[in-house]
Amino acid sequence: MSMFSIGLSGLNAAQNALSTTSNNISNVYTPGYNRELAQLGQGPVGGGVKVDSIERQFNTYVSNQLNNAKTQSSALNTYNNQVTQIDNLLADREAGLSPLMQSFFSSLEDLAGAPSDPAARQGVVGNANTLSAQFRSFDGYLQDMQSNVNSQIRDEITQVNNTVEQIAGLNREIALARARSGEAPNSLLNQRDHFISELNERMDIRLNIQDGKSYNLSLPNGQPLVTGTNAFRLEAIPSEADPQRTVVGYRDGQGKVTQLEESTIKGGALGGLMTFRSETLDKTQNQIGQLAVSLSVAFNEQHKQGVDLNGEQGGDFFTVRSPQTISHDDNSGVAIVESAEFDIDTLDQLRATDYTVRFEGNTPTVTRNDNGETVDDVDWNAGTGALTFGGVALTFSNTPANGDRFEVQPVRRGASDMNVAVNDLDRIAAGKPSNPEDNPEDWVTAGAGDNRNALALQDLQQKPIVGGSASVSGAYGVIVSDVGNRTNITQVNLDARQGLTDQLKAVQQSESGVNLDEEAANLIRYQQYYQANARVIDTAGAMMDTILNLRN
Repeated sequence: MSMFSIGLSGLNAAQNALSTTSNNISNVYTPGYNRELAQLGQGPVGGGVKVDSIERQFNTYVSNQLNNAKTQSSALNTYNNQVTQIDNLLADREAGLSPLMQSFFSSLEDLAGAPSDPAARQGVVGNANTLSAQFRSFDGYLQDMQSNVNSQIRDEITQVNNTVEQIAGLNREIALARARSGEAPNSLLNQRDHFISELNERMDIRLNIQDGKSYNLSLPNGQPLVTGTNAFRLEAIPSEADPQRTVVGYRDGQGKVTQLEESTIKGGALGGLMTFRSETLDKTQNQIGQLAVSLSVAFNEQHKQGVDLNGEQGGDFFTVRSPQTISHDDNSGVAIVESAEFDIDTLDQLRATDYTVRFEGNTPTVTRNDNGETVDDVDWNAGTGALTFGGVALTFSNTPANGDRFEVQPVRRGASDMNVAVNDLDRIAAGKPSNPEDNPEDWVTAGAGDNRNALALQDLQQKPIVGGSASVSGAYGVIVSDVGNRTNITQVNLDARQGLTDQLKAVQQSESGVNLDEEAANLIRYQQYYQANARVIDTAGAMMDTILNLRN
């Protein structure tokens, strides 16, 4: 090979190296870009150099580790952002329920000291209205969070579908580019890997690289999201058990949409939302509802034991929302829930959870939704259609058919309709007759000046009326503590996981990221390389001129 050819091969190699370095510098801030290197090899026999390839610096193993860490970090970050809002709401010493409950029971103490005093009676009604309004406010805030979670789930699913479709499209483009040139299209590979990284921040996925080229993606349960150039969609759909709850559906190749178990979606922002809702939001809303129902029903029952200033028996002091029931869409329809009420006799069994009632062989099985345990203490009367469990009494229009399912939410929205039913101050039953079954005149004589029922109402503050084991203040303390602990644990886990993510990102960047100082040094090096090869060509030209001159 002549010096001309050797020099030209060097010029070509230097030009490719300079172009590659320039491309690295220009993409230093491009998301998902991987640094490229011009791989040089020895030319054909006789000398020279050739450019074997423009190779991108990409480590699949480190990338997979980083993507997995991002999935967990994103889930924890989303969870933390949501749970912090509830923690701030409950822990506020001024806006929380604790000081309002204390004020309410303090007003009952004032009433016991002056049972016929209008000011004391007004204090009870005023504090009761403030307390019930705060219960409604808490429920409204938590219900707004439920709606926001639904909206965010829909947004995340839209983004997941868009990303999945782009990955399938890039699989097609990459295959075509390889077929045309026989080389890897680095820019398309970078885009695809960047989309994989983004997708991992939205949800946990499984990546399988087919033949070292095409990317196939699937859900953790094995259902495919991308197979070659085909993409499968997720759908935001109403839950079969609760139409107000948005869940994830999977659309298969035949276009059929199947609801996925909520536990299927883990990791990423989408998994973080689903986990937060099931672990914290549902539980907290049920706990607040249980507290409102337990306080209202227990207070009403005691209030009915007293007598007001008109000499009449006390009635309900608070109103509260009845248990909510939902029939599954695929039920036979032969039976519906005609009524759902709280059962006074078993109110100590009222728990902060939802239930699923399933009928098999004309017999109901009741399961707690929070822990999956079967409820043993169930009273079912097939003749009357009456079902009692967990402080709830249901009445069915007919005996449900085999396989029929019903969702029961005893206290989920219990606080939403908590109100004071007593508008007339004289109707507060502060007095208590010696024996309510005596002559009705005994009720009249026990009215004015009697404070025994006011004392009994005040005593409810210390009694275990919530779940049969906790006072109202104790139960609220448990709620605040539970959410606070979850917030702290999530923050600790997030910090640890984020630290790992940052470490892996540093490792990935050390290999794939662009270092401007290094690239600047390469520019100088390859420029000198180019100039040196140009000198080789100049020298070859001078030698050729000399030879020609000698011949002449």
